[in-house]
Amino acid sequence: METTSLTMHTAFEVGAVDPRLFGGFLEHIGRAVYEGVYDPNSACANQAGFRTDVVGALRRLDMTAMRYPGGNFASGYHWMDGVGARDARPVVRELAWQSREPNEFGTDEFIRLCRELSWTPMITVNLGTGTPEEARDWVEYCNCPPDTRYAMLRAANGHREPHGVRLWCLGNEMDGPWQLGHVPADQYALRAQQAGKLMKDVDPSIELVVCGSSGVGLPTYMDWDRQVLEHVGDLADYISLHRYVGNPDGDTQDYLAVTNAIDRQIEEMDAACRFSQARRRSGKRAYLCFDEWNVWYKNRQMDGEGEFAPHLIEEIYNLEDALIVAGFLNSFLRHADVVKIANLAQIVNVIAPILTRGDEMLLQSIFYPFEMYSRRRDGTSLRVAVAGPAYASKTYGQVSVVDASVVISGDQLHVFTVNRSTSETARVQVKLADRAIIGLDKSETLTGPDAKAANSFERPAVVVSRPFSDASINGGQAELALPPLSVTASTFALA
Repeated sequence: METTSLTMHTAFEVGAVDPRLFGGFLEHIGRAVYEGVYDPNSACANQAGFRTDVVGALRRLDMTAMRYPGGNFASGYHWMDGVGARDARPVVRELAWQSREPNEFGTDEFIRLCRELSWTPMITVNLGTGTPEEARDWVEYCNCPPDTRYAMLRAANGHREPHGVRLWCLGNEMDGPWQLGHVPADQYALRAQQAGKLMKDVDPSIELVVCGSSGVGLPTYMDWDRQVLEHVGDLADYISLHRYVGNPDGDTQDYLAVTNAIDRQIEEMDAACRFSQARRRSGKRAYLCFDEWNVWYKNRQMDGEGEFAPHLIEEIYNLEDALIVAGFLNSFLRHADVVKIANLAQIVNVIAPILTRGDEMLLQSIFYPFEMYSRRRDGTSLRVAVAGPAYASKTYGQVSVVDASVVISGDQLHVFTVNRSTSETARVQVKLADRAIIGLDKSETLTGPDAKAANSFERPAVVVSRPFSDASINGGQAELALPPLSVTASTFALA
């Protein structure tokens, strides 16, 4: 295969990488919370009921902003059900996923888990069946000193110091007819504006995420976003994007080209934000919060049939799915000037990098690219000129065989590459025009025997990251030989 060149210059910056690009999502769905992060009956549980094996694996991912409690669940959730003495909390019928919710895990337990894992808590308020005032009260419970009603309730529940939740989402997927409390854009915008003002009146330091349209294939796409941004105005700090992708036709090369569509969705939403700002003649613009993203298409079981912790949408991930996760992260880094928050949906059991089975735990293929990138997230994204072999995909148009992003951090250059070829090694030349590369500090790669290879409880190490050393430094440039169907993350030393 012809060599691919990646060329950068330190003057051509995209923007500083916000650590919150490496966030996650914990929803009350299936076994994400119960039998996932929280399982007091497990032999792996600590005194707080958290699974220590799961916590240890999540610590490796070093996630940042953690979105909670949903998702669709949020539109039927009343936060007061999940605080106070556990034996006094109600067991309710949960309608989003048709499950039984005992409310054993709620706001205070979530905050405790956030503290244990150094997560930034990111709470989604109920704007489906809830009210703006209920959202306001939740902010008071979490953020205010204990001298008013809900803050005093928090103190009475054993948490005198405020939780300090700075990120708040104004509902979830409110444009979707599947959503509890679904309304047209103008009605959602009114609810969001009312709730946002009340919430910021309680704590002006908080940041708010308004609901964007739920997907590019919906009739609401872009028009919903325009209406919401114009009405909510400067109260909106971010607008949400969601994207789930898959390979139902089994066409690996077409599937791996989906990064074109992810790039386009980001750029279209950014254009909507800029348009709204210009139309409002405002000095403030909303940035992008990609607060749900992942591969999801194989398991569509979403009806809990009234059970507690049912097995819902427990996707098994393979090698090509791991390359797609790397592609999402490359796209976020390429747009670091506008994408400020992103949340992998989700973290345990439900479309997740981690699975549990009894007291066993499995790391899925998608765990590893997230870990490889997260370790190298500090710095500034650089624009990358990619020159080399390309192919025309059936659905997404022309793409380079090598997908890439680059982050510079002081005297280190972090280079992220995906070789989309199913059969050929990709030769890659890395050139930083105004600084010399003098050595390879550390590098890992993820590949496997074929595109459909996946880890299992019986064979947990089929698709895992391994040290990568097929690199050389010549004349201030780096040369890599990337295996077929691989993602590689490399840190180079600069002169």
